[in-house]
Amino acid sequence: MFKNYLVTAWRNLRKNKVFSFINIFGLAIGMAVCLLILQYVNFELSFDQFNKNIADIYRVANDRYQNGKLVQHGTITYSAIGKAMQDDFPEVADHARVMPYGTGNVVAGYGDKKVGDLYAVAVDNSFLSMFTYPFLAGDVQSALKEPYSTVLTAATADKIFGDQKGDYSGLVGQQFVFNKDSMPYKVTGVMANFPENSHLQFDMLVSYVTLYSGRFPYRQADYEWTDSDFWHYIRLKHGTDYRALEAKFDAFSQRHFQGNKVSGSVEKFHLQPLARAHLYSDYEYEIGMTGSATVVWGLFIIAVFVIAIAWVNYINLSTARSVERAKEVGVRKVTGATRGELIRQFLVESLIVNLLAFVIAICLVLLTQQAFNQLIQTKLSMANLFTRSSGGYALAIGLGGLLLAGIFVSAFYPAFVLSSFRPIMVLKGKFRASKKGVVLRKGLVIGQFAVTILLIIGSVVVYRQIRYMSGQELGINIDHIVAVKPPRMTDFDSSFIQREESFKNEIKQLTGVAGAATANRLAGREMSRTFNIHRAEDNSGDHYTLRNMGVDYDFIDLYGLRVIAGRKFRQSDYDPRYENLHSVVLTASATKMLGYANARTP
Repeated sequence: MFKNYLVTAWRNLRKNKVFSFINIFGLAIGMAVCLLILQYVNFELSFDQFNKNIADIYRVANDRYQNGKLVQHGTITYSAIGKAMQDDFPEVADHARVMPYGTGNVVAGYGDKKVGDLYAVAVDNSFLSMFTYPFLAGDVQSALKEPYSTVLTAATADKIFGDQKGDYSGLVGQQFVFNKDSMPYKVTGVMANFPENSHLQFDMLVSYVTLYSGRFPYRQADYEWTDSDFWHYIRLKHGTDYRALEAKFDAFSQRHFQGNKVSGSVEKFHLQPLARAHLYSDYEYEIGMTGSATVVWGLFIIAVFVIAIAWVNYINLSTARSVERAKEVGVRKVTGATRGELIRQFLVESLIVNLLAFVIAICLVLLTQQAFNQLIQTKLSMANLFTRSSGGYALAIGLGGLLLAGIFVSAFYPAFVLSSFRPIMVLKGKFRASKKGVVLRKGLVIGQFAVTILLIIGSVVVYRQIRYMSGQELGINIDHIVAVKPPRMTDFDSSFIQREESFKNEIKQLTGVAGAATANRLAGREMSRTFNIHRAEDNSGDHYTLRNMGVDYDFIDLYGLRVIAGRKFRQSDYDPRYENLHSVVLTASATKMLGYANARTP
């Protein structure tokens, strides 16, 4: 009997080729779009889920207040915070610090192997056991305890020492030079590459102890309450209520900072679960990749709408042919077919259409996968639908359930409608669709068009918003300006300014170059801050925080900035000794913040 159902269903599909093509490919395109979007959604939701201790790992965030106003809402804080929290609170099981060590060049062997643009961070040895990054060589318990010790990712190890064919045991103990540091760094471990769904992405790890106890220390002490350039992660004892722990942080801040006496700011701390670090961050100074939960869940809703529209379209097309198939139903019933048999016949036909559409959808996904990956700048595949995300495997299970439910509903309704025709009325030519059926089909059509129009309007609004933002006045001229990253082969010294000027003058000689300037940051990127700024003659105790850039004397002209008072920088303002720098250019808003009557007063 089932074979008969299949043969009959296939015959009907072949008999109405155009109708079958529209039905199958309409469903297939909807399914393919849904699968592509859900790949991205599940990838975003899977960030950091590979960590075994993810439920207990938190990062420390720091809000800084001056004059009662929030001046920093960031993920960086003081180097002593993690240890102080572990010492003060028994709920804290471990802590690890992370600090960018710089991007630079590595020279290995006898200078014959050079690799550039490697990003290094300094971390505590506890970082290796807190996070789940598998070790391929070395001892995870002691790899980063000594100065100038490094742990490389497998990809970095292959770049520096050649392809190791997966065996990195011979690299432990090897040495290399990082940038122009006179002290060689020793390889004490090799770890697996950072997964793409890790919010932390580095090329190599340097022992934190190098910062303060190496031959040329970058820091004065292991734990400090002054510089706040460190990211902190803590691991709580399993089962700890982090909200209850956060409630103790006000007293912690008062105990260590005594209001604003220590740092010049009122410091407030709170914790963010590692599972929320990627999608739920509104912090400054992010160390890793971040996304938007609003965008991800919005895309999820769109994916559901798209597949729902495809199924509704299939139901509408199938029931629209009811008049054509009414006589077929009438003849079958007269010849002895029961309603159950007819339902099974139409169910098989609908299931074949859905399954063919699903197979074609998979093919469409595979064909468009590369283009989709280039669009979102991420390497995804069908496997991303089945990776563990923040809800476990709920998305994969939900996707399977959605497909089964959608296929069943889209198959059952047309089968139920078509099998309900009364044979006598049909054969007499008096067939009419029921009022309830007409109302339902009209409702489905209206709903389908409503959702489609909603998606189109949403797309137009987003496009216009992006175009509006792109066309706003920035206050600086960025047209025809390109950023050039110069080679950095030496560290900052007394000759740096002269070398920088020479490089800039060479750039100016190039054909088509109208001007050039140098700066310590690219315009538009997040700037550094200077805290505790106040007018020299002001004894009120009010301190302010200003963002700043280090620029040369050509910068203002190159970017078309308008000087409304005072003068631009001169070449005589330069000095490699920081304590001899006395000339600054303020923005108009900075003069207001500092309390000057007008822009000319300061």
